[in-house]
Amino acid sequence: MSAPIDRRPRGIAPGAPRTGPQTPRARVASILSQAARAYSARPPIEDITMPTGFDPAAVALFETIIEAAFLVANADGHFDEAERKRFQAIVVDACQNLVHEKQLEALLADLGEMLAEDGMEKRITMVARTIGRTEHQREVLRVAAFMATASGGVDAQEHGVLEQLARGFKLDVAAVDEALAQAAEPGNV
Repeated sequence: MSAPIDRRPRGIAPGAPRTGPQTPRARVASILSQAARAYSARPPIEDITMPTGFDPAAVALFETIIEAAFLVANADGHFDEAERKRFQAIVVDACQNLVHEKQLEALLADLGEMLAEDGMEKRITMVARTIGRTEHQREVLRVAAFMATASGGVDAQEHGVLEQLARGFKLDVAAVDEALAQAAEPGNV
């Protein structure tokens, strides 16, 4: 099992590209792949000296994006092996294969333990506290919305988790609708 995820609030990914409604989709999608690149460069053993250029804030951003999607996937309280495999395949593909499946499996195991220990509400609060920049909040919400739509439609429980995330980010409810609309666009994770 990997080391616990550090969820202390801090700025995320200094110098990351700014996004907004006028930003091309490819640039928005790159936030996840940029964070995935940093995550994949993380040494497997925590006691190893971090390599030059290692960005722990980008790693935290990646973990938080994945946790938000994980929380949506667990909205109904059920996350079986088939759902887990589909989740992993979507994430690995969205990260352009930068994150190895074993890394993702370890992260999902940690996230599952934290969800079981803390409960949905606390984990949503922790995700919301971790992401301070509005463009990153919107990206986290968009990826979580994509995960909700990937299961064949967004049910009331998934929508509820998305709304809780938006409230935690201090975004209005329209941000959920925008995230769902963006997630529904073809090839958009």
